[in-house]
Amino acid sequence: MTRPMRVVVCGTRFGRIYAEALACAPEGFLLAGILARGSARSVALAHAYGVPLYDSVEQLPDDIDAACVVVSTAVGGGRGAELAKALLERGIHVLQEHPVHPDELADCLRVARRTGTQYLLNTFYPHLEPVRRFTSAARELVRLRKPVFVDAMCAVQVSFDLLDILAEIFDGLRPWSIAPVAGHAGRPLAGVDARVAGVPLTLRVENRMQAGDDSTSLFLHRITIGTDAGNLMLVNTHGPVIWSPVLRLPGPDALGPTGAYVGAAETPAWAVAVDEVWGEGVLTVMDELRARIEAGADPLRGQQRHLAVAGAWKELTEALGYPAAAEPDPGETLTVADLWPSERAAKYSNICTRTNGG
Repeated sequence: MTRPMRVVVCGTRFGRIYAEALACAPEGFLLAGILARGSARSVALAHAYGVPLYDSVEQLPDDIDAACVVVSTAVGGGRGAELAKALLERGIHVLQEHPVHPDELADCLRVARRTGTQYLLNTFYPHLEPVRRFTSAARELVRLRKPVFVDAMCAVQVSFDLLDILAEIFDGLRPWSIAPVAGHAGRPLAGVDARVAGVPLTLRVENRMQAGDDSTSLFLHRITIGTDAGNLMLVNTHGPVIWSPVLRLPGPDALGPTGAYVGAAETPAWAVAVDEVWGEGVLTVMDELRARIEAGADPLRGQQRHLAVAGAWKELTEALGYPAAAEPDPGETLTVADLWPSERAAKYSNICTRTNGG
């Protein structure tokens, strides 16, 4: 395909991230329309990008190459999977935002194979640069050393992609098992004991959501891979990534630092994360979709991992139970300056200088 792919975005809440990403990459993609129900938000988004607003698959012109389906599936009370299958029946390739029930995922893949189209599930966060940096380093770590444990935390609405991150690190989830930890009722974090690729996994999930708003979680992802050589941590979804080697006695003076950043120490501002880091992640997976289209790949090739992740995610959510209602504090945003005033930081800096012989 020598021309830009003509792409429609279905859904305009989180779909605006996709629309912005596509609009910023005209050499590879052309935002050709918005498919939505016609809300004021949808009308405004279509107007902002100067593209048509469609309200049904039947309205789409024949020159559409692909669609980004950013609409809830059955697990979220939506009809995203039905929409994806209708697009595939029209001969339109589909990139679908997660989560998707394993049965729906299998159905969509079967339709894609029958219609000669590509269907690709986007677990989103694994494609972000800080997470890709972490998974790349983690894959190398588990190649060099036997993993001893995995410790992870996530919000329930991003638990699907946390499992996909682990599947990327370990080339799959199996051997996989999971068991809930008793006594977490009423607590903000629900725990499960599991094994991923045979490695003990301790997973704590914020199994709470605010009604009508799934963006108020206390955090997204935090993952530590532990080995006898040291621990690699993704502190948060947008970084940093930290390597902490273990202490080997005797002779600590001959050792290196107690920790080191893998890549950048800085993390992006939220505006940069949403507008740039997320958009770059969308384009990364869109490039994968384009490559599959150009190669004429079997739609089922390489999809076993996502099928396994979907099945494990179903087990996880069943073990956790229905999310509790969250009532976040609407107070003012806190910054590091509120927690660590400059005068305290200066005093601590002086102490560290004396301690280190400065």
